[in-house]
Amino acid sequence: MKAALIELISKISSGCMSEAQIVQIADEATQAYADPDAFLTANPDINYDDTFPIPLGEWVVVGSLPDTVLFQADTYMDLFAQIVASFGPDVAFNIKPKQLAKTEALTALNRIQIQMGSMNPENGGYTLVNLSQPLDDEIQAVLVFGRDVERVLELCAEAGISAAPSLEALKVAIHV
Repeated sequence: MKAALIELISKISSGCMSEAQIVQIADEATQAYADPDAFLTANPDINYDDTFPIPLGEWVVVGSLPDTVLFQADTYMDLFAQIVASFGPDVAFNIKPKQLAKTEALTALNRIQIQMGSMNPENGGYTLVNLSQPLDDEIQAVLVFGRDVERVLELCAEAGISAAPSLEALKVAIHV
């Protein structure tokens, strides 16, 4: 499990996290998956209880990702603003977050995916992937290199973490 989590976190962090951070999260999540009660006893500051709709190990993985890796928002405009901010001021985007304000969800997400898919072509662009079950926000996603999407989905399935390419998931949700 730990090796799969290390690979998963490495792939979804796209170079935004150190190897030490990745290993620490994977180690903690492996412990939390293996023995949730012991993990909670050893970490009394953890704010998790049985009412959460995801397993503790998954919660550790998702909750440990920095906001430059895990994007959470209630609108696609806000989500894209977070993505733009994560790249820093030196990276140019063809669309601006406010251009998504009055668009339908599918149109907004399609525009975001087209923009992200055109970046970093040597790695197959970026694909926005829904990760886990959102707890506090409507949208919760990570950016994955296009070449890594299939493997990320396999690793998520192995860890029991729900994941799907965001655009395809939204099309299914609204039956397009």
